[in-house]
Amino acid sequence: MKNYIKKILKKLLGANNHTHASISFYLTDFLFRKILRHNSKVKWPIHFTSTIHSPENLFIGKETFPGDSPGVYINALNKIYIGDYTNIGPKVSIISANHDPLENRVLLEAPPIKIGRHCWVGTNAVILPGVILGDHTIVGANAVVTKSFEGGHCIIAGNPARILKELH
Repeated sequence: MKNYIKKILKKLLGANNHTHASISFYLTDFLFRKILRHNSKVKWPIHFTSTIHSPENLFIGKETFPGDSPGVYINALNKIYIGDYTNIGPKVSIISANHDPLENRVLLEAPPIKIGRHCWVGTNAVILPGVILGDHTIVGANAVVTKSFEGGHCIIAGNPARILKELH
């Protein structure tokens, strides 16, 4: 019976590939997205404490579910690309937009954020506009990523983020 209910909720929420979630996750997601209309434009299940702005500008790969961890904030105004099999930890912020320093209601154009395949973004990390992270990049907890690490295959951490270790 549980599997049947889970299957129905997956169909309603467009979550055919979100295999690791429990039935309570799907029920909560249904309540917040379909009834309360929080994050209603997002096409995959997300945690009710997460927020995704401009989900139409967020392009995700296979088995990647940004926002399924608690407290994730994603602003995809200037486009965000996240590769296959990438994990986003709790309370991560990925912000593709910025505003004019003198007139905060004026949004500035910024290049998109690109996060490669098989990446892992740790708890409370912040990724800012224009950053490119290559495949197999691990972003440590509380890191503030202000520049690109296009080569990937590394562990980055700190504020601002820097390479701690190359992965070979």
